[in-house]
Amino acid sequence: MKFISYIPTLGMAVSLLMATAAALAAGPSYRLAVDGLACPFCAYGIEKKLSALAGVERLETDIEDGSVIITMQDGATLDEAAAQQAVKAAGFSLRTFEQVPPGAPEGQ
Repeated sequence: MKFISYIPTLGMAVSLLMATAAALAAGPSYRLAVDGLACPFCAYGIEKKLSALAGVERLETDIEDGSVIITMQDGATLDEAAAQQAVKAAGFSLRTFEQVPPGAPEGQ
């Protein structure tokens, strides 16, 4: 009977370990400052083009900041020229391109 009382705790521990492993398995992140992001429709357009790049795992668009954080799959990298081309194809201008240092908050 005592074992049953540990099941919820064990479930939380396993979930936490899986989430941590997934975060550690993610590849590098990049912050793109984009001129012209003004609305959700703009965000959708740029996300569509950037998500089509090989190796993109996740995108986070901040309209107020005018930036996009791209997290790549483990082992993949993002080439600045490819990012520049995708941003231009979406109708925007790439102002800056920088890799987010590992462990740094991605929104900064």
